[in-house]
Amino acid sequence: MNNFTEYLKKYTENKSVCILGYGREGRSTYRLINKYCSPESVTISDLNPVSNPPENVNIITGENYQDCLDGFDIVFKSPGIVLKKSPSELKCEITSETQVFFTVYREQIIGITGTKGKSTVSSLIYHILKESGKDTYLVGNIGVPVFDIAEDVKERTIIVCELSCHQLEYMTVSPSTAVFLNLYEEHLDHYGTMEKYHNAKKNIYLHQKQHDCLLINSDIEYEFTGAYDYTISVTNPNADIYVYSGIPNKIHFHRDDYIYNIPTENIKLLGVHNHYNIAVAYFITSFYVEQEEFEKALCTFNPLAHRLEYVGTVDGVRYYDDSISTACATAVEALKSVPNPKTILIGGMDRGIDYTSLVDFLNESDVNVICMETSGKRIFDMIKSTDFKNPERVHYVQHLDDAVKLAHEITPSGTSCVLSPASASYGIFKNFEERGDAFKKLVSELKK
Repeated sequence: MNNFTEYLKKYTENKSVCILGYGREGRSTYRLINKYCSPESVTISDLNPVSNPPENVNIITGENYQDCLDGFDIVFKSPGIVLKKSPSELKCEITSETQVFFTVYREQIIGITGTKGKSTVSSLIYHILKESGKDTYLVGNIGVPVFDIAEDVKERTIIVCELSCHQLEYMTVSPSTAVFLNLYEEHLDHYGTMEKYHNAKKNIYLHQKQHDCLLINSDIEYEFTGAYDYTISVTNPNADIYVYSGIPNKIHFHRDDYIYNIPTENIKLLGVHNHYNIAVAYFITSFYVEQEEFEKALCTFNPLAHRLEYVGTVDGVRYYDDSISTACATAVEALKSVPNPKTILIGGMDRGIDYTSLVDFLNESDVNVICMETSGKRIFDMIKSTDFKNPERVHYVQHLDDAVKLAHEITPSGTSCVLSPASASYGIFKNFEERGDAFKKLVSELKK
């Protein structure tokens, strides 16, 4: 056993343990507890039926699956589960894989959060470290439970961890290196207010210690914890790291008075928002690799799927899949980033986001706007109720397949069409990946 498994064994010894949620993370938790620990009992509790349940484990399922929590010493909560009661109202100890893992390994963790861009930044940092020969893992919200690598972490291992608001919500441990990329309206169906959403995100840095490091967007208010804090921005020239929004494509590191010129002709990351992501990765990896190693790895990095991903060209129109977009700002950035944009597809599940900033931007542009689904209908109605320039550019259709067909009819050759919904996919698609895959399939069928 290593330090982590010894800690987990001691932590759960002779305790009644509940694994709340038996998805990917819940199964990962059970695997390590079953392998190394001696709890008094283990119970799996989930809203849905548990397929292939382990032997000698209590199973609780159904609508009342959370009513049992006070009957346990420790509850490992999966991030996708919303507690019916706050931890302060429960007698049990609410914890998670992330909390326990960070308790042991926080000094070796680079934690990344933000409303948008965290997967790209996490993947880019990991790619640069890996290509430079470092012992490193990429885990967390990107799809790999932290317990999956816990047995393999060595003294010099660098752990890059993408963190969602749900993973951070009840955390009392922060990583020694924290990145807070941005903060937009999101998940208000769960949190209700931006303040509560922000409070969940704050745990990325709130429990940092002296000599830790925080890199945070200069637009975000934050509390000083004693860590070394650095600000970054594409709009505030006085930030510690300033990313120029136009040509030349460069990053100014003010504290060192150093300029880094982004090799835009040799990279595949489109747009100023990705230059911002590059600046973050440059700063964080500078503690581990030389600039030459950074740039070599940067030029071999392939953007993640569904993030301004080039799908193909049909009848002279370039199609881009930005299905990851669930906020106004990301849809705006998509239009600023793709070459010669002429049509945007927006809309999905309506989670109550204020779309005024997006409507204002679309009003000043000359793109065709194809709205779909419930949030698209709200955006369409907003546009029709305002003094929108050239309202004939704005259309409403029911679903994505209708939107792609219409885009094919109205988008001129030599321009681009982008799916950047500024809305969640839930209730229509399983997730943004399924939505993006559906878009790519529909575009491919246009070629026939």
